[in-house]
Amino acid sequence: MILIYPFIAVYVMAMLFVFFYSLAQAHLLFIFLKKKKNLSPIVIADIEALPYVTVQLPLFNEKYVVDRLIHAAAAIRYPAAKLEIQLLDDSTDETVQMVQSCIRLYPQFDIVHIQRDDRKGFKAGALKNALGSAKGELIAIFDADFVPDPDFLIKTVGFFKDPKVGMVQSRWTHLNEDYSILTRLQAFALDAHFMVEQLGRNCQKAFINFNGTGGIWRKACILDAGNWEDDTLTEDLDLSYRAQKKGWEFIYRPDIASPAELPPVMSAIKSQQFRWTKGGAECAVKHLKSVFTLPLPWKTKYHATAHLLNSFIFIAVLVASISSIPIWWAFYDNWIPEYYFQAAAVFLLSFIVIALVYFFANLSLLKFRFKGTLQFLYELPLFLSVSMGLSLHNSQAVWEGLTGRKSPFIRTPKYNLKQGKNSWQKNVYHQINIPLTTYGEGLLMIIFSCMVILSIYTATYEMIIFHLMLAIGYGTVAITSLRSYRTGSI
Repeated sequence: MILIYPFIAVYVMAMLFVFFYSLAQAHLLFIFLKKKKNLSPIVIADIEALPYVTVQLPLFNEKYVVDRLIHAAAAIRYPAAKLEIQLLDDSTDETVQMVQSCIRLYPQFDIVHIQRDDRKGFKAGALKNALGSAKGELIAIFDADFVPDPDFLIKTVGFFKDPKVGMVQSRWTHLNEDYSILTRLQAFALDAHFMVEQLGRNCQKAFINFNGTGGIWRKACILDAGNWEDDTLTEDLDLSYRAQKKGWEFIYRPDIASPAELPPVMSAIKSQQFRWTKGGAECAVKHLKSVFTLPLPWKTKYHATAHLLNSFIFIAVLVASISSIPIWWAFYDNWIPEYYFQAAAVFLLSFIVIALVYFFANLSLLKFRFKGTLQFLYELPLFLSVSMGLSLHNSQAVWEGLTGRKSPFIRTPKYNLKQGKNSWQKNVYHQINIPLTTYGEGLLMIIFSCMVILSIYTATYEMIIFHLMLAIGYGTVAITSLRSYRTGSI
């Protein structure tokens, strides 16, 4: 019987971490609800005094989207005499020739095609390499899967009248949100980040992050913060913290949209998730200690801690899910009293808070329409289940980030899909290697499905919802992974 207590301790610690994170989310939600209607107006730039801007477009083998990207960049409304477009092209395929062909279509623009001999530093290396020759005092960055708003610069450069402002970040919107249930769930998560988290942090002058794209920097801020560094997989988060720790102010504007494509298949989603979660853990190792030692308000430190450690949620979920199995058995065998479960009900508050964050984030974008509410009620449990199902894969990424294991920057394939078509199957950048964690996810699906059956058979229902969500989550992730890697259908 005494052997069960280590499992209880591990389970409680994991749930306490989730509770700690949910308290930060609750405060962000409070700030969001308080401030969302009181945003200052967009600062429209003085046309007569526009600063010189360089638009950087990092590329690596992007033949499906590079034409769209360059055409969109050329459509940005800004005086050509004060605009430079840098194509940071590390491509090794026909993307290079496509870029050259596109450039010839726009002789009226200052478009610079920058190629490197190697991909040292990957995206961070490309950005750093090009920054030295950039003519602009402001640097706008868009990844290849984005379609910049023609008015992006006019809407953002005015904020830099304040010399303390180092970066302005826009809100990502989604070109293919309704392509499939997987793209809907990604939009569901990103909308919560961009509506509640980014806005909630920024309104109280807590640290926010440049999201890697869809933002514009003051060049002097990048240089003052130490320039781009490639020692993490999230160079955007890293530079954001280095700049804000030096006193630069960031501005987030949810009313300035930057449309982008969402990965349509689980293999691409996992690639992106791995990079984000591992890079987040690397940045936690790099910055968390200094956040505590700097003379910052306690709220800033608290939110920075939750921000830097948010990828650890996946480890907490994985640990809680595995330890819940012997705890369930101990309860069934009367090794532990029922009031343990009654006391654990406090952790339900964590899930209520998280549900409210997603509710207000997503429904505020839909103007709280009835149809949107019905859609939310369907998507929330599925989103939470799939997020749990990614815990094994993402826990590996977090562990590698914590232990300093290095891995290359693996780009997320871009598809440029049209709604209802499965042309992604022919994408030459599509990954075909099946990670070992996919088989682990399949095993966990079977284990938690058995736990659900056992709960019904023994009438022991205390953990049945948790185990059912885990079975659905691991099963969805495993099956969609295998089908996207192998058969080309989702």
